[in-house]
Amino acid sequence: MGDPVQSRLRPEMGTTPMKITSFNANGIRAAARKGFMDWLAQEQPDVLCVQETKAQADQLGGDLLRPDGYESYFCDAEKKGYSGVAIYTRTAPDSVSRGVGFEDIDREGRWIEARYGDLTVVSFYMPSGTSGDHRQEFKYAFMDPFLDYLKGLHDSGREYIICGDWNIAHTRDDIRNWRSNQKNSGFLPEERAWMDRLFGEAGFVDAFREIIEGPDHYTWWSYRGRAWDNNTGWRIDYQVVTPGLRERIRDVRVYTGARFSDHAPLTIEYDL
Repeated sequence: MGDPVQSRLRPEMGTTPMKITSFNANGIRAAARKGFMDWLAQEQPDVLCVQETKAQADQLGGDLLRPDGYESYFCDAEKKGYSGVAIYTRTAPDSVSRGVGFEDIDREGRWIEARYGDLTVVSFYMPSGTSGDHRQEFKYAFMDPFLDYLKGLHDSGREYIICGDWNIAHTRDDIRNWRSNQKNSGFLPEERAWMDRLFGEAGFVDAFREIIEGPDHYTWWSYRGRAWDNNTGWRIDYQVVTPGLRERIRDVRVYTGARFSDHAPLTIEYDL
């Protein structure tokens, strides 16, 4: 495994930033068995956004349902053991809502948002196309109307931090073996062009890239072969923010000190 991303601090910022972590658990119960909840107790982000809980809220108990010091909110998939997103928060939000109004997407439990004043924090899980052509078509069918939805959020006057597994590596710097993956879901030309539009015409900001440049910084590694050991990864987990937060991004890090999932926790601090 390569060296973890080092903190990149903007010294001009304040001293008590808001710490937000995004993590695809690939099963929250499985991640807990690998020590994730112990890490959470030590790291103590203000907000934790989880994707792929792979559990209904009523199947969870103890620290998984409500870790010490946190409130928890879930958006479960109708299908048990599949998808699902959650938000754990140290401060009670003003309100919580679930779904984006696309029935097929909302049945799969892919969007939950918590509002704090003029700020909304989201846990989002983009569909993957890796399981077959039918799922890639499902993903494509969602992407264009979803971009229009995101444009509406951008224009709403609220600030958004959309945390999640977007299941797309945007540029060559975001994937180790870019040449051999150009025909694979997650790095298809159409998907990458959509990300161009997200960070272009839609006006959103890739918070990680505001601080960290260059290749070899990833958030997902296959369980196959020695991908983790060799840092043969993909950067598909993002915190996508409205432009008003661009100058408030203070610190970025990907935790690779232990492996809780095939994804690593992505933590970004904001001067809020």
